[in-house]
Amino acid sequence: MARFVLLAAAVLLAGVPPLEAEADARESDRAAATDDGGAAHGLDTPLTAFGAPTDGNGKGKGNAAPLAISIDAGIRFSLLALRGPVDGDALIDPVSGETRPGPNMINLGGLSFQGKAVITGQPLRPIRVELPTQVVLHSPDGSQARLTEFTTDLPGVALLDADGRLEFSFGAKLDSHNATGGKFRGRIPIRVNYF
Repeated sequence: MARFVLLAAAVLLAGVPPLEAEADARESDRAAATDDGGAAHGLDTPLTAFGAPTDGNGKGKGNAAPLAISIDAGIRFSLLALRGPVDGDALIDPVSGETRPGPNMINLGGLSFQGKAVITGQPLRPIRVELPTQVVLHSPDGSQARLTEFTTDLPGVALLDADGRLEFSFGAKLDSHNATGGKFRGRIPIRVNYF
């Protein structure tokens, strides 16, 4: 009989502790030495945090307007279960928000969505969006899961539009750790800079 461990649930299945995996996003300006330079945001409240002040490098066009990022939604995985005592993974698609389980994971359905953000700044300027290589998620009982392989729907060179806006979505891969369940939460630091 397979052992099931829930990875994103608000229900109890066969005596296994419920687990929810979601991550809020946080913006950190380029001058910050640590992630503490950004402001935190909750899933129900959009965040507006400001990028680093300009340094006069307007590329011959004067000073560029400061960058700001508003986080409209964090990442949320649907209800997941492991097929056995071995770790598994699942991806959130940055375009559709669909949860795609790996070979050792089962998607049991439920709400799933990708992260969404809006960047504002100097119109028609190229920008660079940097997402972390790994974020550790924690549950109240001390269990951990990891977000890795962050992806966006941005083109190779992202450009603010004529109004100085750029909307984008992002996803990531969730990796279980030690095949344990729980309710996992974490924060994703995002950096935005002009090229």
